[in-house]
Amino acid sequence: MPTGRSTTLQDPAEIRTYKGQDRALRADRLGTAGLLLSVLAASAPLMVVAGVMPTTFGVMGIVGQPLLFVILGAVLALFGIGYAEMSRHVHNAGAFYAYIARGLGPTAGAGASFVALVAYSAMQCGVYGILGFEISGLFATYLEIEVSWWIPALLAVALTGALGWLKIDLNAKVLGVLLLIECALVVAFDLAALAEPGAEGLSLHAFNPETLSGAGLGTALCFCIAAFVGFEQSPVYAEETSEPHIVVSRVMFLAVGFVALFFALSAWALTVATGPAEVVKTSAEAGPGLLFQLTESRLGATFTDVLHVLFVTGMFAAMLSFHNVVARYAFAMGREGLLPAAFGRTNAGTGAPGTGSLLQTGIAALVVIAFAVTDDLPAGDPTAPVLHLFTWMGSVGALGVTLLMAAASFAVIAFFVRRGTAGAQVWRLVAAGAAGLALLAIAVYTVKDFGVLVGAGKGSALSWVLPAIIGAAAVAGLLYGALLRRSRPEVHARIGLGNEAFRLDQAAGAGTAD
Repeated sequence: MPTGRSTTLQDPAEIRTYKGQDRALRADRLGTAGLLLSVLAASAPLMVVAGVMPTTFGVMGIVGQPLLFVILGAVLALFGIGYAEMSRHVHNAGAFYAYIARGLGPTAGAGASFVALVAYSAMQCGVYGILGFEISGLFATYLEIEVSWWIPALLAVALTGALGWLKIDLNAKVLGVLLLIECALVVAFDLAALAEPGAEGLSLHAFNPETLSGAGLGTALCFCIAAFVGFEQSPVYAEETSEPHIVVSRVMFLAVGFVALFFALSAWALTVATGPAEVVKTSAEAGPGLLFQLTESRLGATFTDVLHVLFVTGMFAAMLSFHNVVARYAFAMGREGLLPAAFGRTNAGTGAPGTGSLLQTGIAALVVIAFAVTDDLPAGDPTAPVLHLFTWMGSVGALGVTLLMAAASFAVIAFFVRRGTAGAQVWRLVAAGAAGLALLAIAVYTVKDFGVLVGAGKGSALSWVLPAIIGAAAVAGLLYGALLRRSRPEVHARIGLGNEAFRLDQAAGAGTAD
């Protein structure tokens, strides 16, 4: 089936999908700034500095976390070279699965679509756990009111779902304001830590490659790569940007560069504030409270109080960003027959993928309720939200996204080889291949050490049950894709085509009429 765009259409902007205008995302709603703020919000800078970094230091014992961010930034920049070039040729809200379908075939695309839906949903659900925990702590500390974590978590699910119905430009404004404020506060801490270092002074020991040794390296790689999640979402919004062939690739590189620099600096600031020799011990004792302890001693109680509030709003920004992505994946899948057709419709008034938004809201509510119902067990129960809902779901999601990036890298190579343009893109394809191999190695290390990542004991079924969630999603998607190929070949052929399917049908109709 041809994959090029037709030039015979009289008004290509009138209907953007083969299902009709009610199944089109609104174009020209995002520019570079709006898209950049939307995708960076998913990285939740304050949540990473306060939650991910102390866990990587304390649980996994990796002092060289700042160096990890530099290394991963380089790997993901390589990935972005091929990914960005692909974004110039394929504009589809299904992003990962659309690229994989166009490179590795529709059946592979179907498998990737299921993995993407599960992975991003898992990451958002995980954030609800730590959000509920933090809000309940704020109520207890400042209002002396005991509130169960799941109450604010469910309220956040409802509010996020409501905003999912609104226009994407409004969401971008909400995300942008919250992101800029929390970034400013983290930078203030970084400067304060460097101005008032711990006993070892301004040590660069955390950038020494020797600090990357240890059994927790594989798990640390997964945890740190999760901090970058967001930059790869920019193609999801391609249909809603003003100039997708320019804006999408520009935003990807800006996001990777910013995240790598920002988190490397912040992780280094934590080692400087505590001292590289003490950062593992101190992080293990303080956990998510490490950052707040360090800011209170350097910047005062008022600054720390504001930081607590921004910790919550930053997590909310991340949830909203993940929600938007999941809703658009569901929309793309519904439009192409991978989900019921209802998911492929947009709201008439706002152009938002409303049914996909409802799907993600329902999934998140069920997960939070499931953990809440089983959370009345003794202390140390595995459903403790901050320790396990966040870690379990975040780890599952990070594994899924890592595998999707690896598959997309190989799909880029296949796409240009099949088009006969590999020679002109050879350096981009080499970069994509190197990134794919590196990402695949990270995924293997992650699965191998998954028990450490989720804090499971030796021999625990969690070591294989949780990563098996991603495996099950992939298998289910591949089987469904194979079924479509046999029973509904016309639907199978459309996987990954998105808007182009309508254009091809309309062009064919015009040719027949002539």
